[in-house]
Amino acid sequence: MSDTKIAVITGATDGMGRVAAPLLARAGYHVVIQGRSETRGAEVVREIDEAGGSASFMACDLASLDDIRRFAGEVGAAHGQIDVLVNNAGIGTGPEGAPREESADGFERRFAINYLAPYLLSRLLLDRLRPGARIVNVASDGQHPIDFSDLMLERDYSGEAAYCRSKVALIMATFDLASDLKGAGVTANTMHPGSYMNTTMVREMKHAVVDSVDEGAGFILDLAASPERAGVTGRYFNRGVDTRAEEQCYDPEARRRLREATEAILAGQRAHA
Repeated sequence: MSDTKIAVITGATDGMGRVAAPLLARAGYHVVIQGRSETRGAEVVREIDEAGGSASFMACDLASLDDIRRFAGEVGAAHGQIDVLVNNAGIGTGPEGAPREESADGFERRFAINYLAPYLLSRLLLDRLRPGARIVNVASDGQHPIDFSDLMLERDYSGEAAYCRSKVALIMATFDLASDLKGAGVTANTMHPGSYMNTTMVREMKHAVVDSVDEGAGFILDLAASPERAGVTGRYFNRGVDTRAEEQCYDPEARRRLREATEAILAGQRAHA
């Protein structure tokens, strides 16, 4: 499959990812679909195959850093070079008043899945990215500055704060990644696809639907494959429009603190594995 264009998309068995995966296939990519459910994964693969596209499913629990490491290794071994990585998977604020949750590794669950997972997966796959490859990180326009004195929200927890801080962390990491990749011919951008789409995340929040899942998936495809976005990097797009994110995302000191904290978390987790 060395001449085949490969797109890896997380959270592709439900919601917006479920819509975006066939769009990537129609754009000519073999789509590696990540999810937790083998049954739902097989359904997406079958739909793409029946439409004349190409896809495969690989299960991974993004709440487990060790499982992300396994997944990255298997993706690399199976497909060699990658052309597109879409870090789409995420969890929302949860129902109002829901208690704080932790990941398999003991980290605040939204921080772990919405931020640590795409951070680690992107870094693990860097040496697999073909020149011209694109990384697309799905963030949100729900953004709160990070409180570095309470990174895991152990005080005064709220699902909204956890979600909005995790998305700011993801935007910061995307900007850092774009800077690190300068000269490598690989781009990294982040985006808000739309608000309160008809997804499991929004249904759990019990919020009325506002934006279209199909439109959101289209914005993913635009950043992942549009010729007009070639070479564009280190940007935050809101519904396809190049926009300024939360001001903390542009603070070099805040980004340094986040990166150092993240690397310490990952090193500590590995040391105790």
